[in-house]
Amino acid sequence: MKAKPKVLIIYTGGTIGMIKDSATGELSNVDFNLISQHVPEINRLNIEIDSVSCNEPVDSSEINIERWNEIAITVFENYLHYDGFVVLHGSDTMAYTASALSFIFDGLQKPVILTGSQLPIGIIRTDGKENLITALEIAAAKDADGHSLITEVVVYFDYKLFRGNRCTKDSADHFEAFRSPNYPELVRAGVNLEYNMGSLYRSDNDQLSIDLKLNNRVALVKLFPGIDLRLYTGVFDIDKIDGVVLETFGTGNAPSNPAIEEVIGGFIAQGGIVLNITQCNSGSVQQGLYKSSSVLNKIGLISGKDLTSEAAITKMMACVDLQDREESLRKLSKNLRGELD
Repeated sequence: MKAKPKVLIIYTGGTIGMIKDSATGELSNVDFNLISQHVPEINRLNIEIDSVSCNEPVDSSEINIERWNEIAITVFENYLHYDGFVVLHGSDTMAYTASALSFIFDGLQKPVILTGSQLPIGIIRTDGKENLITALEIAAAKDADGHSLITEVVVYFDYKLFRGNRCTKDSADHFEAFRSPNYPELVRAGVNLEYNMGSLYRSDNDQLSIDLKLNNRVALVKLFPGIDLRLYTGVFDIDKIDGVVLETFGTGNAPSNPAIEEVIGGFIAQGGIVLNITQCNSGSVQQGLYKSSSVLNKIGLISGKDLTSEAAITKMMACVDLQDREESLRKLSKNLRGELD
């Protein structure tokens, strides 16, 4: 008899893990060891399901590097025992966590699916049940040869599966909370699960490894008309910051301003690294296409192409090491986990 696929649920906190106390009306975290009582539908899935909670489940606004490492270690330590992993996570910072995990892991051959909900799982209209059930189905899905269909870090929300480092949270009050501005959906859930097989990521490595050395000496700066970059000298300070993600206009443009060369150029000249991404909702940086971005080429910004903000800042954390600046620059320019074209 063919063994059931095994999936591990990792609960980090967030709205999906809340139920309302019938007496007080207060929301509290559910014990996910009793998950089948709250989502009895999962008992009908032909999947063996286990669950584990992080040491202290938290709201997603409290997520940090230590939490990312805890999730990564949990997956790594259980990797040989399960066919897939579903990470329950608050939606506000889910795209950051998915992006970070994509760079922490190398050689994934199994799915790590982040999902959550806009309404607590204990509310009758919750979107959490469908998100969880379908995430579990996708986590367990294999091809005819027994290989996982999904072999990357992904986000499932409202009938769509996205590459984790390609998506962003788009809405605070709609069930359709996420979008992937520059990359197609990997799966659309309807009557059937429709896989976009040509868009799935496959690692060149077949052995899983993790790199937990994320650098938090990074910053994110968004340009706006009239910005006085001299007010940001504390950000572009090589003694405090190793790398900066700069959100520029359009296809990577910046104003004609001597402070660009003075502040940003000075930071780069001292060894700092600056990654240029667009603040537009979709599209790509084409640094040097217009005169207004030629100065950025001149002073040495790296084009972030079509990276999301979440992928850009977490990729900086994963790649920037001033002890090996040339390797950092190489990694930032390279497509590491399907995060850019």
